[in-house]
Amino acid sequence: MNDFLLSILLGIVEGLTEFLPVSSTGHLRIVEALCHLNLHDSFWKMYTIVIQLGAILALPVYFWNRILKFLSTFPKGEGGDRNFLTHPLSLTMIAFVVTAVPAWALTKKIGENLESLWVIAIALLVGGIVMWIVDATFTRPRVTHMEEMSLPQAVWIGACQILSAVFPGTSRSMSTIAAGQIAGMSRPAALEFSFFLSMPTMVVATLYDLYKTLRPSRDTVSEGGIAPLVVNAHEWIVLAIGFVVSFIVALAVVAWFMNWVRRRGFAPFAVYRIVLGIVLLILLVRGVV
Repeated sequence: MNDFLLSILLGIVEGLTEFLPVSSTGHLRIVEALCHLNLHDSFWKMYTIVIQLGAILALPVYFWNRILKFLSTFPKGEGGDRNFLTHPLSLTMIAFVVTAVPAWALTKKIGENLESLWVIAIALLVGGIVMWIVDATFTRPRVTHMEEMSLPQAVWIGACQILSAVFPGTSRSMSTIAAGQIAGMSRPAALEFSFFLSMPTMVVATLYDLYKTLRPSRDTVSEGGIAPLVVNAHEWIVLAIGFVVSFIVALAVVAWFMNWVRRRGFAPFAVYRIVLGIVLLILLVRGVV
């Protein structure tokens, strides 16, 4: 496939799946396997990171007004009933730290699982079942707005997000949304906090991956790191296409998903995960991927 068309395809896949509870990592790995991309190639490693940055940019653009509102009311909150530890921005960072420390400690295991389509298939299947059960069971939320969240709820959601880091295919969105619902949050509130938590989580994780790719250690240079960085004009265009496509598609998906969740539940995404997980397991058993 032409590199430009491939970049558009991967950018669309990243933009469509990054913030839906269906696992962008799982979908990218499946598409990369079907397209026979070399995952150890340093350029395609960097390309994956670049399109993730494009998707991340969609969140601060979409939530710009909400971010400014939270910043202007810090730390007491709009109703004056918050403090330094319970303001939404503080809860977001606390949940991020709860996720980041264990995830950093488990970096080696995470790297191993990223290479395994078996792990991704099982995570898609199990995550879909869990999401369906949670969405059908926890239907009487106590918290309907992100501003009403508590510190224990943020810690709980951050802890659950670790699953998505360790087991690719679980999905950050799925783990944080389901955790929020279990903790008594409404679907829109859980989804919005999931988006806010994605910002620091994805920025730090993606920049860390970029650092490892551009400045690998002596032991990892042979594994595909770019040292020094050598990218030709053709490759810069491929990167730019993927970044722009991923950003535009992700921005549209975030806007659509917020409106969808206000009126409907997550069951269709759970069914999709289950079907995709089963199909991937069948393909793996038959040796197709």
